Amino acid sequence: MIPDSSRPPSIVRAQRPADPHVLVIGAGLGGLCLAQGLRRAGIGVAVYERDASPAVRAQGHRLHINAAGRRALAANLPPDLFALIGSMAGRPPARVSGFDDQLRPTGVFDLDEDLAPDQDLDRIMPAHVVIDRRALHRVLLEGLDGVVEFGRHCVGYEVDRAVVTARFADGRTARGTLLVAADGIGSRIRAQRLPHARVVDSGARLIYGRVPLTPRLRAELPRAMFSVFNSVVGPGQRFLGIAPVEYRERPSAAAARLAPQVDLGSAHDSLAVMFGRRRELLGLGDEELRTAPGERLRDVVRGQIAAWHPLLRRIVAEWDASTLYPVTVRSSVPVPPWASSNVTLLGDAVHAMSPAAGAGANMALRDAAALAASLAQAAPGAPLADVVRDYEKHMLKEGFDAVRRSSANGVRTLGEDPLPT
Repeated sequence: MIPDSSRPPSIVRAQRPADPHVLVIGAGLGGLCLAQGLRRAGIGVAVYERDASPAVRAQGHRLHINAAGRRALAANLPPDLFALIGSMAGRPPARVSGFDDQLRPTGVFDLDEDLAPDQDLDRIMPAHVVIDRRALHRVLLEGLDGVVEFGRHCVGYEVDRAVVTARFADGRTARGTLLVAADGIGSRIRAQRLPHARVVDSGARLIYGRVPLTPRLRAELPRAMFSVFNSVVGPGQRFLGIAPVEYRERPSAAAARLAPQVDLGSAHDSLAVMFGRRRELLGLGDEELRTAPGERLRDVVRGQIAAWHPLLRRIVAEWDASTLYPVTVRSSVPVPPWASSNVTLLGDAVHAMSPAAGAGANMALRDAAALAASLAQAAPGAPLADVVRDYEKHMLKEGFDAVRRSSANGVRTLGEDPLPT
């Protein structure tokens, strides 16, 4: 497990169960972070992703990396890649600012104000930064040529004692000693491994998009809005989330200086903006929500906030329609521990959560670092199931604690259905 201190665990070669060959299903942030950590530890790993390429689906515009996410990245990534993230990631004040629909402040929440400093990590990356999700994904892919295979849709697995075989839709198979489900909220591995585990619809719907942070808009935004996140709550539990994405150093320049092999392309400062409300109050049915063009989604939200402060209305009006996409907010229902084996899970595949606490990606990174450390630091000859059991014990507690916090926030701000007990 990752220790409570802010210093990442040391991932070392040797002292692990008989060189497991790890099969990771899913090349999202958690799966790639795990692969990076296993490679650093000299543990064989292969990653299989159903999408044909990294750019197939919209998976979010912006991430807040908290202290746990920072520790995980520091532990699993080569130093040059960790330094690259720290150099380009934005460093807003570590707070969440609240406003009402007329842009009147309603409160400020400081993030981890009692967090113990870690000078070694703080020099490279503070405990709270923001980064474009696609840029982070690209960095996590670096060096994994020959490890990650795209277009490989895993449909199930078979276990024969110490060997686990992943089965793919194209008829091919892959064999290893440990299978890790990092295949997200719709995980096929979870459905087979934990058929009793449930994922429930919270009743809330979100629309995500990006707004260019032009000089004019930058000058008009209240200074308090240049924080990690801004929560605007209006009548009827309408919710608008606004999060500046400002690069500390242009990604291309940072990569040229620190990791020239990484191609991050062009990038521009922006606002990540999301609107949320209960599905029956949004004005679009689920089928229309899924198929509506960006312009239609933007118009729906403009109608929802027609009486709000002019600056908030203008921010939504300037949404880049090509970046808009909807999200059905779903959450995993916590389950008790199970008998560990050579099939395990991480991130949304096991503890998917509402984005209302901004914890999902950080928990996936945390899981990846914890599992890599458990495998790398295991005593010689330790049974693999015992190593997995130690990982799962802490993963379940921390992951489902975050699920409960996120659900409680979503109930309060978005009118989500309470998490079933």
